[in-house]
Amino acid sequence: MSTPVVELRAADLNEQGGVFCPSPKAGMKLWNSHPRVYLDVAHTGEARCPYCGTVYRLAAGEVVKSGH
Repeated sequence: MSTPVVELRAADLNEQGGVFCPSPKAGMKLWNSHPRVYLDVAHTGEARCPYCGTVYRLAAGEVVKSGH
């Protein structure tokens, strides 16, 4: 089974530079998933969910504003 990877645009990140998992962007239904966790994507360009292993990654060429 391969690890799901979700490519994000900078505009998909919240004001802190992250996303929450589970996420509709990953095709997940919130009612049957793991607890909601915050993943910081802005600082490293990607983050892996500790529950389901989904990787959230900035798409090539995406730039996060310096305010993040």
